[in-house]
Amino acid sequence: MSDRRTEILRAATRVIARRGVRGLRVGELAAEAGVSTSLIYYHFTDRAGILRRTLEFISDRADRYTAERDPGPGLGPDPVDPRTELAQVLLLELQDTPEVRENSTAWGELRASAVFDADLREDVAKATHTWVHEIADLLAHARPTGTAPAHAAAAERLTALLEGLSVRWLSGSLPLEHARGLLADAIEAELNHG
Repeated sequence: MSDRRTEILRAATRVIARRGVRGLRVGELAAEAGVSTSLIYYHFTDRAGILRRTLEFISDRADRYTAERDPGPGLGPDPVDPRTELAQVLLLELQDTPEVRENSTAWGELRASAVFDADLREDVAKATHTWVHEIADLLAHARPTGTAPAHAAAAERLTALLEGLSVRWLSGSLPLEHARGLLADAIEAELNHG
């Protein structure tokens, strides 16, 4: 992806996190990115294209910051055990950093807007399906005796819980450490279930 296009997507994420999807105006996005509106339309065609690509950008960025895991006690090339890896991937979605706050806020805005926008709904459903599948794969490694349907159901529960905890944390209804504790307890319960 070109640097210019990436900067526009970063700017779109900031604007959505600050003003919501309904508050996203191409003129404001152009000003935020320091480009012309025509360049935005050149890269993304229309508002739906901006939203679709921003959703992909947010998902890719979350993949990056959840991949930056603590390698564990040895700090060497030894792989992290699957249970720890699962917990780290999910808990890294609840970090008090500007990038995670912005990403989580924008994801929540896009997901909420999908209720009213059929095109966006399809894109959010695909992104959610991919995320659930990734978590189900981690669960399969962490609990190899489980079945694929059980892993998929556990992944649905954990990702839905994470989204809800994130909204409560971001809205000030729940302290971050409490949200992380609730998520850690849920992960442990899923791993010990069945």
